[in-house]
Order: sequence, then C-alpha cells, then structure tokens
Amino acid sequence: MPDSRSRTAIKKQVLSLLRNHGHKAFRQKEIAKTLGFKDNKQYKAFREVLSELERTNQVERVKGGRFRHRKKRRKHVVEGVLSVNPRGFGFVSSEDLEEDVYIPKYGLKTALDGDLVRIELAAPTRGRDDERQREGEVMEVLERTRVQTVGTFARMGHFAFVKPDDQKLTHDIYVTREAFNGATEGDKVVVSIDVFDDPKAAPEGRVLQVLGPADAPGISVLALAMAQGVRSDFPPEVEAEAERLAVAIPESEIARRLDLRDERIFTIDPVDAKDFDDAIHIKRLDSRDFEVGVHIADVSHYVQTGTELDEEAFARGTSTYLVDRVIPMLPEALSNEVCSLRHNEDKLTYSCLLTVTPRGEVTNYRIEETVIHSKARLAYEDAQSIIDGGGKDHPMKEDVLLAARLARTLTQKRMDEGSIDFDIPEVRVVLDEKGMPVEIVRRPRRESNRLIEEFMLLANQTVAKEVGLRLKKPFVYRIHAAPDSEKIRNLEQYVAAFGYKLPLTDDTVTSAALNGLLRHVKGSAEEPIIETAAIQAMAKAIYSSTNIGHFGLGFRHYTHFTSPIRRYPDLIVHRLLKRYLADGKPAEEDELAAQCKHCSDRERAATEAERESVRLKKVEYAAQHLGDEFDGVVVGVTNFGVFVQMKALLTEGLVHVRDMGNDYWEYDPRNYALVGSNTNQTIRLGDEVRVQIASASVEARRIDLLFAD
Repeated sequence: MPDSRSRTAIKKQVLSLLRNHGHKAFRQKEIAKTLGFKDNKQYKAFREVLSELERTNQVERVKGGRFRHRKKRRKHVVEGVLSVNPRGFGFVSSEDLEEDVYIPKYGLKTALDGDLVRIELAAPTRGRDDERQREGEVMEVLERTRVQTVGTFARMGHFAFVKPDDQKLTHDIYVTREAFNGATEGDKVVVSIDVFDDPKAAPEGRVLQVLGPADAPGISVLALAMAQGVRSDFPPEVEAEAERLAVAIPESEIARRLDLRDERIFTIDPVDAKDFDDAIHIKRLDSRDFEVGVHIADVSHYVQTGTELDEEAFARGTSTYLVDRVIPMLPEALSNEVCSLRHNEDKLTYSCLLTVTPRGEVTNYRIEETVIHSKARLAYEDAQSIIDGGGKDHPMKEDVLLAARLARTLTQKRMDEGSIDFDIPEVRVVLDEKGMPVEIVRRPRRESNRLIEEFMLLANQTVAKEVGLRLKKPFVYRIHAAPDSEKIRNLEQYVAAFGYKLPLTDDTVTSAALNGLLRHVKGSAEEPIIETAAIQAMAKAIYSSTNIGHFGLGFRHYTHFTSPIRRYPDLIVHRLLKRYLADGKPAEEDELAAQCKHCSDRERAATEAERESVRLKKVEYAAQHLGDEFDGVVVGVTNFGVFVQMKALLTEGLVHVRDMGNDYWEYDPRNYALVGSNTNQTIRLGDEVRVQIASASVEARRIDLLFAD
C-alpha cells in the first residue's frame, strides 16, 4: 500500500491532467501512460487513487469506461446526447435526469443530431414536482459526432448545397466551388461537416466522395447505408494485406492442432451464402449421449492485432446485410475464401466439443484449436427436405436427423428454463436486375434454421461459462437487460386493445408471461403485429464487459463466439479465449468496455441501415401500386391518424384523419381508438380494414393510404 504522500502526489497529477483537458475523457491506461506510471507498484497505486476520486465525485466515469474531471454544475445545467426530430425540434437524454428534455427548434442553435451538448433547463411549470416535459436550450456543443453525411448534390452557380438523406440532419450543407470534387447536379455524395458555428448560416463542408447519380441502380441503398456510417469499399492497402494471406495451411500448423478432418462435419447455410462461419458434427457415443462439435472459422489466426486489416475490421464492427448486397467486415479474399469453411477443403477452426445427454444437459466440454475438412455443404432447404422425410440417398441424412432430434430437445429445455420464443419471420424484398422491387415475401423460418441456432446458442453459452465461471477473467458478454417497466405497461395496454392479457407483477413481466402471450396469438392475424410490439418493448441486446445475463434467452452467461467472419466481438472473444487458455494475463477492463461500446454502436448503425434499405424498397414497391386496394389490419392509432399494415405487402401506411371523411374524430388513448363524434363510428387496434394506396414518398419513406370504403 503506498504511503499518504505518494497517494497525494498521484491524486494531484490525475486531477491536474483531467482538469486541464476540460471535457476530454481518457481511458485508465491512457492516464497512466501520460503520467508515467509504468511499474506494477505505481500502477496499482494509481488505480486505487482513481477509484477513490470516482467514489468522492471528483472525477466521473463516462460511456466507454473513460474518465474525465467532474465539474460542479448548476442544477439547471445538464449534459446529454441530442436526438433531432425531422420536424426540427429535439430531445436531450441525460444521465442526470429520468426524462428526456424537449429542445424547441430555436433552442438547438448549432447542435446536430447525435451531438453531446450542454443545455440549460427552462424553469419548471409551477405546481409540478417532476422533470417531465421540461424544456431546454443548447448552450454548448461539447462533442460533434457527425463529421460527415450522405446527400444529394444541388449546384447553385459558384456554390452548391448537399441535402442530407438522413432526415434528422435538418440543415443543408454549403459547399464552395473549390470543394465540389467532381460532383455534378443530382449526384449522391459523401460530404464533410467542417464548420457550423452560426445558427443563422448553413453548415459548411467538402465533397469527399461521389457515389454516382441519385437515380442510378443501387445508389440509393448504398447512400442510405453510408449515411449510417457504414464503410463501403476497403482501402487498397487492406485489400492487399488480405490477398497476401496464404490459402494453403502449413503442415506445422496442422501438427499443433487437434485434427478432426476424418469427422463427418457439414455446414447448413442460406442457399446463396459464401461466407461460411460455422460447421457442425454430431454422433452417438456408447453411453447413448451425443458428441456435438461446433466448429468456427479461426479468423484470429489470420487477422492479427495491430494490422491495417484488423483496424479496418474493428472500425466496421460488423458486416451489413442490405436489401440488395452485403457490405462485409472483412475483404472477400478472407470472408469468402481463406476463412470460409468451404466443403472439401482443409480449414483452420476453433471448436467447441461437447458431450450432451439425451435430455440436453452438457456434461463435459473442451475448446480446441482444430483443423477440419467439411464433407458436405447443405442449404437450409436441403436440410429441411431431409427432416421432412426426403433426401433418402443423401450421405448426411442420418447426421441431419440426429442433429434435428437433439435440437428439438435443446429448444424445449431452453423454453422451460426461461427463454422467450420470438418467432417473427423475416421479410424479403425480391428485386429485378435493375434493383427494382418486384415482390415482397415472408422468408420462412424452418426447423433447419432452428437446428443451427440451437447448436450456436449452446456453443456461445458454453464459452461464456468457461470464462465467466471457471477462468473468472475480463470478457466480452452479450447482455440483454430486463424490459423497462413503462414500456411493459404500454405493451400490456396495447395487447389488451386486441383482446389479450399480459399478466404483470409489480410492473415487471416474466418470460413465462411473455411466452404465454406469444402462444395465445399464434396463428392469429395479429400474431406478427403483437410479436413485433413485444420485441420493441424489450431492451436492446448489447456487448458489455459487465455481465448481467441475457433476459430474452434466459441465460446467466452468454457471449458471441460463432461468427467471427462477420462480427468483430466474436473475433475479440476468440483472442481472449486463446490468451486465457494459454495462461495469458487478464485483459484491461476499461479497454474491453470501450471496445464493447464501439461494437454495439456499429451493430446499431448496421441494423438501422438494413431496416431502412428494406423500408426504402417497400415504399418503391408501393409506388408501383398507386390506387390499388389491399386488405389490412390497424396496428396503430394516434390523434393524427391510423396506421394500417397491408397484409399482402407486409408494409405499413398512414390514413390521416383529414382523409377520413367529413366526420370529426376524437382520439381515445385508453382504448387505442378514434371515435367519430357525428357518426359514433369507432376505429380500433386490430380492426380488419381495406385501404387504397394514395401516395408513396421514397424520399421520406412514407406511404399514405385511404380507407377504400
């Protein structure tokens, strides 16, 4: 334990560094390195002092595990993240307040969506004792998160404006003639946001990249993804580094691994897949137990830390699956060739080998670096045909049937132990050769899909237990918090409007209650609507170095281990496992926390890009059917209109109250209904209706409907 004088000196140095850097936040290791705390004794003393400073509120820990100086703040001044509504106003979410703060348009000043801002709160309404509906005004932009965006280039003589595609960016970007970078009228471009210090003027920027004409096939989808920060092309040096990696495996590498090339290993993937992350094998043991092998591409063998390839993969964080293309995390030389577990080829893998009883209990396991040789490549349709009794002569028939039998047991066991059985089929937009939508269909979720899911869940859970329970070292977990009580109360009221009951206990919900609801709606017209509403009421799963378990799966320990070709957290997990199983030293928790935050942010952006790309094509499809009528169901009722999901199009649109005849409509929020004061006609959630497509705005991604009757 250091003496008081050394502790005092360390405290002064830390406070001086943080105070002199204002709002900049540092990782723990960055502070130690800057102040020269190198040996173990000094570093231990420094960590103790930093913890004490945090406990005494002299420094504060912010998102990403970083530390900064805590300034005394006036009660009416708070800091938080701004979210801008396309209509021009915004809300600031702050850790200091329970409710978001409303920022009127004039109060935004030069703040943009996503910025970290300091705001001043307006005086609360007299007689209120809470913080709800408080208004505020931006005093200062502390951190600008938007440094570039994507939009449409419009030339105005010697200058131009770029209109952002992201509707949350409500200002056009001013570009001087010198900064056009070859852009012409109507091009989709990537533009920087360099200067925005006058709320009466436009932000200024430069054209960084010309994507192509806005109406060219595929440009709108690419622009949409890049607006979310998705990186499209790989830098030449990254592509070159990937190309240099050898496909052939040295005999010395095979010799040091567990050789599983004689096992009956196979893959099951989408029919058009090229990046095969995982393969499995299964066989009966003499004890009547199962031996299950989950074999994952050993990306960590090829992608080394500190390389440009690794830095690019980390920056991307994940592959992005758009409606018309995949933007991979790794160059195709790796994702589709070197690492991909293609059949009839030797491949390096990281395997989880488990002994599983007929009741689904794991009695033994080991995690090994391996080499495999996949014997067969099955599409989900092939595997399903075998499960359904076909594929009589298929060489992997018995293996698939055995795996399906165990998967059913694992599913039932998981449900009995608290997993929630969400089973929403994906929507697929079928495009023609020009990228135009020609059909919208449900992508079936087959038993063969569940088979692979169950084996991956088993491996992910086993790996998390290995580190969390046995090794007890810092790790990357996939966590899912219990749902917010207010959102659950809203869900309870929402499903009640459809005639269903969701039992709550002290404003919380159990997985058993949610599963009961999902069973009751199974097969009904409103099944996908209520399942979607239930998912939206859940917290979002994220990556974290702090394990709180996974509410949705009902697992106390869970991670992502099975997709390192397309998810960077899985690559981190592989590296940590190898390090820990070789008795390596523990990872720095603050560094892991920062990596988890970054990966969660990139996953969120990729998911939003994927959803928006599908939404865009749905609107384009609706635009081809102006005036056509469709059966639908009311999925939302507000004071300004009714949202209807068209069954055949699997797409929502809005019937505005102004277009609902000559009646005067009153909103009944308790019953999720609009009531006509003249006719007493009522429109409620769940009502079956027939609608006509009145208009479809691709730019706003909005469909307007009329009631056909």
